[in-house]
Amino acid sequence: MPTLDDYPQIAAGKVRELHAIDDDHLLLVASDRVSAYDFVLESPIPDKGRILTAMSVFWFELLGDLVPNHLVAWDDERIPAEVRGRALIVRRLKMLPVEAVARGYLAGSGTVDYDRSGAVCGIALPEGLVEGAKLPSPIYTPATKAPLGEHDENIDFAATVTEIGQELAERVRDLTLAVYTRAAEFAADRGVILADTKFEFGLLDGEVVLGDEVLTPDSSRYWPVETYSPGKAQPSFDKQYVRDWLTGPSGWDRASNTPPPPLPADVVESTRSRYVEAYEKITGRKFADWIG
Repeated sequence: MPTLDDYPQIAAGKVRELHAIDDDHLLLVASDRVSAYDFVLESPIPDKGRILTAMSVFWFELLGDLVPNHLVAWDDERIPAEVRGRALIVRRLKMLPVEAVARGYLAGSGTVDYDRSGAVCGIALPEGLVEGAKLPSPIYTPATKAPLGEHDENIDFAATVTEIGQELAERVRDLTLAVYTRAAEFAADRGVILADTKFEFGLLDGEVVLGDEVLTPDSSRYWPVETYSPGKAQPSFDKQYVRDWLTGPSGWDRASNTPPPPLPADVVESTRSRYVEAYEKITGRKFADWIG
């Protein structure tokens, strides 16, 4: 069986690394690292990489009839034992330079944009919306792909047309909204609100293909239905719990440009529990049954 050293690393992000298997395939490895406010935190979240991988596999399989994806295998002898359960064999894609974001609710940077302009990424919204409000219909709000350590910036649809062309920009927008709508309906049936999410797409033989991770607690805002109450920040199944600790009890000054402090053990464990709960509620599967 191969080891990770047999596959040269060709890229590394805040959470994931990419290794080359051959000319057509890559090994996508998810770590237990957690990032917040453009910093990779010192404290890992145990099992996080395995949870993200298991969640992505579930959604790739569920959405396969809606959009092709890059997943080749998740349980394969080519995956080294040391990363089994948190690594996928995927097809090489020519990745598009756009973060494809869908929003069904007002949250995060969308709230900031709306409060300032009454719009999100140039899309005008009704007056009087509050934090956490459900939007009249889902909207596509793309963003730039920022280098490691820098912040993604919201852009309007016209900017994506300039970047990748009209036809491709429309295809990415339509797929983003279709996938979000399908996933949001599925999650809602399981007592979970999918407030927003981001996707990455690439090209394979001219076809638009869904890549990277998909609909994980890292790339999505998941809220429990039973505690949903517009007008305030919502309890969540994602890393918002980490963000809230950093900007609250930790005493860390986000504007100081100094690295955040290590996470206390209780915050680490609570964050892990939220990730596991999101996986189990949405998929109906037990995380303990996942490979690795």
